[in-house]
Amino acid sequence: MWFNNIGVPGLILILVIALVIFGPSKLPEIGRAFGKTLKEFKSATKDLMDDDEKKA
Repeated sequence: MWFNNIGVPGLILILVIALVIFGPSKLPEIGRAFGKTLKEFKSATKDLMDDDEKKA
């Protein structure tokens, strides 16, 4: 994944940019929404992988 190449300075820069754009009050809300989306994506891909294993 391309996240491995970002590093700590890149993550700090992204966080600062997000803080400037969205403000400190919106950041936790955006983080929760991103977390829920990632959790649903992982769950959906796991279900797809399980379905493929059952068919094989």
